[in-house]
Amino acid sequence: MGQGLAGTLLGYRLERAGCHVDYVDAPEQTAASDVAAGIINPITGRRFVKSWRIDELLPAARDLYQELERTYGVKIWYDLPLVRSLFNRGDRNDWEVRSADPGYAEYLDDHPDPGRIPEQTVPVFAYAGVRHTARVDLATLVAAHRSASSGAGRFRAQAFDYATLPALLGKQPADGALNAGARPGEGAGAAPASAAPYDRIICCEGWRARFNPYFAYLPHGGMKGDVLLVRTTAPPLERMFKHRIFLVPQSDGTYWVGATSDNRFADDAPSPANYQFLSDRLEELLTVPYTIIGHRAAVRPTVRDRRLLLGSHPSWPELLIFNGLGTKGASLAPLASRWLADYLLAGAPLPAEVDIQRFAP
Repeated sequence: MGQGLAGTLLGYRLERAGCHVDYVDAPEQTAASDVAAGIINPITGRRFVKSWRIDELLPAARDLYQELERTYGVKIWYDLPLVRSLFNRGDRNDWEVRSADPGYAEYLDDHPDPGRIPEQTVPVFAYAGVRHTARVDLATLVAAHRSASSGAGRFRAQAFDYATLPALLGKQPADGALNAGARPGEGAGAAPASAAPYDRIICCEGWRARFNPYFAYLPHGGMKGDVLLVRTTAPPLERMFKHRIFLVPQSDGTYWVGATSDNRFADDAPSPANYQFLSDRLEELLTVPYTIIGHRAAVRPTVRDRRLLLGSHPSWPELLIFNGLGTKGASLAPLASRWLADYLLAGAPLPAEVDIQRFAP
């Protein structure tokens, strides 16, 4: 259930392996993949730290996204250099320390070509560059896969009814909540009720997994992010620019601007306060005329230990979860979908860092 980025990539891998995959998704619910910029960025944070497992993640991402481009005949992967501001001497010193580390040399550019950035934005203390960066058009990818699934009669546009889950797996209805990870014989409904319509059900629900009674025991978090869509009168930039906020050029000549981060939210609707914050940062950044043409928001699914949630329910191994992509979904999802597909198809063990057994009740 769920056909955002996680459901799309895992479903594609399983279909390619010969599995029959049906999708259930409520398109009226905003998914993070509909709003995210899809930035592939190996170096993050104020301390310029390499992203977790980035040496593995990057080739897996490039290979899978470019394969999907060929499969669906759409443009998904855009190689885009990233230039970021260094605000003071301390920033530059930290950057130079990282540059001297052999493990970082492949990713850092001390003297990047900023292109048109200086012509259209405020002066900065210094520029630094990040190599092996890209933008992935996640919305186009998800829409292309959904169109193919719909055309084959394998997509249902509806919210999933958890009450139907036991029957779909051929189980007796659970006696009480399974969200505490009840063991077989403790109300988990281990005995089959009938032939199961499905061998597996995989929950790829994003931040709404917190409402799934079967996986509510996991430490689901969420980070709401607002973004703006902006059009300028100047020639488009050929690079992404990070200056407190990201300025990410889109294929239609507009810019994705964002994002805010808010872990206290009542809903996933755009926030006037976050609009004001982003518009203020934009006013500080751009020196060319611009127009704000859109304001969107979504919630990124996060986890307490900042690692993915992959694996089988402790009572029903036929029920699985793929969640917790957070702010690095475009980078994480290709390799994570391979791990989970190999787990399902070949019994390969999941990396302990991402296996939900680490939270076993």
